Amino acid sequence: MSRLSIPVSASDHAQGADNAAVTLVEYGDYQCPHCGEAYPILKAVQRTMGDGLRFVFRNFPLTEMHPHALRAAEFAEMAAGAGLFWQAHDLLYENQEALGERDLLAYGHRLGLPSDVVAGAFDGRFDQKIRDDFRGGVRSGVNGTPTLFINGLRYDGPRDADSLIMILRQAEALSSAAGGG
Repeated sequence: MSRLSIPVSASDHAQGADNAAVTLVEYGDYQCPHCGEAYPILKAVQRTMGDGLRFVFRNFPLTEMHPHALRAAEFAEMAAGAGLFWQAHDLLYENQEALGERDLLAYGHRLGLPSDVVAGAFDGRFDQKIRDDFRGGVRSGVNGTPTLFINGLRYDGPRDADSLIMILRQAEALSSAAGGG
């Protein structure tokens, strides 16, 4: 079983308490149809788990298959600078069929970001962060998206909400029994 090679840190995009009993890390690609299918399931899991879960998203754009994935990741990273990462993340997954530059400019407008700020997202300034996420994924054995890690261990089991919630609750119980979280 693969382990997460890069620990979760303050540089990650995370929702939930830092001391949550369970951390779920997703390596994702905004244009990946499988990630798009997982998106509402992961949202449901987050709602159900509440404070017991910290959810982390890391970029893993598969640019050879998904030509808009890198630009979408750059857009999300730009939005993060304005404190709007999760709003951008959700917009991108909810509009996967429209990820061209014009679409991204429109999403920036929808988020209240100036057009020049959005356009600046594509000048390469966020490429290092995206490369770091990607390299960390490769080092952790990620070879497709979405790839999930639960408390640092790769999870390749069923991806429906009930199965994920069950395994996350088990991880939560183990963490509590071990004195964590």
